[in-house]
Amino acid sequence: MSTTETSQFVRLRVELVVEVEDVEAVTGAALRRIAADSDMPADERVHAESAVTEDTAEALAYLVDPFDLVGEVPGVELAQASWSSEGIDYDPDSPEWGLDEDDEGEEEDARG
Repeated sequence: MSTTETSQFVRLRVELVVEVEDVEAVTGAALRRIAADSDMPADERVHAESAVTEDTAEALAYLVDPFDLVGEVPGVELAQASWSSEGIDYDPDSPEWGLDEDDEGEEEDARG
């Protein structure tokens, strides 16, 4: 099969666990990004400001942009992206913690 016969689309899965060491810095940066977005409607701005002030994970999601991951990659254009963030209990020393933990569950679900 030649390259022209294969899909040009690639699903890239990335999972990150970050430690927020300065909640105020993250929240402040998210609020500044919201304030700088001149295209955001006023009602959406109020909701976004409330969300990032109340939830550090929401503030972080506001600051992380999937386009930044691939924007400088030659020959690649971002076709679609979705992302979310949530607070988690994380113990890097736990043998039960693994980055592929969810993938294994998804494979089991897919098999029945």
